[in-house]
Amino acid sequence: MFDATGEALCRAAAIRLGGALRVLAARAGLSERYETVAAGVGHLAACLDGGELDVEVLGSAFAANWNLSEMYPAELPGREFFRVGLKIVFVVLVLTRPDQQVAPAQGLEFALNAADAWPSEVRIDSFTRLADFELACQVEAEDRLITAGLSALRELAEAQADQYRRAAASLVG
Repeated sequence: MFDATGEALCRAAAIRLGGALRVLAARAGLSERYETVAAGVGHLAACLDGGELDVEVLGSAFAANWNLSEMYPAELPGREFFRVGLKIVFVVLVLTRPDQQVAPAQGLEFALNAADAWPSEVRIDSFTRLADFELACQVEAEDRLITAGLSALRELAEAQADQYRRAAASLVG
């Protein structure tokens, strides 16, 4: 069954985690491939405002995401976050298909699992665990969607992605 609210929240989580995924991909020398994935997520974010889906952009993102997590070097910090974080990208891309076999809740669960796998403490507002921050983000995202709509949800997710980006930059030095 199509769940537009859940799908929007899942896309917002993918935007959020994308802030850290981009930094980690750059550190691992995977930027070129990750940018194709990020373009797909960015396209989905733009579609939160009602735009048409471009199947070519989404197909390229799906292909680039396919085994990207396996390419992340084991010796670099954040490997498990990267691996699980890319699963949410898979979910948001699959959710665009009419015959999808996943639920938005799975993507939100992957976001929490990825944040829980973060290898160090963080300093984001009053949060020291990324998993606690992600849970708060999910609650705030749902509230923002209900009270202010899709555009406000997108703006919030992009602001939260900056927090993830800073945490990843601190992790990789």
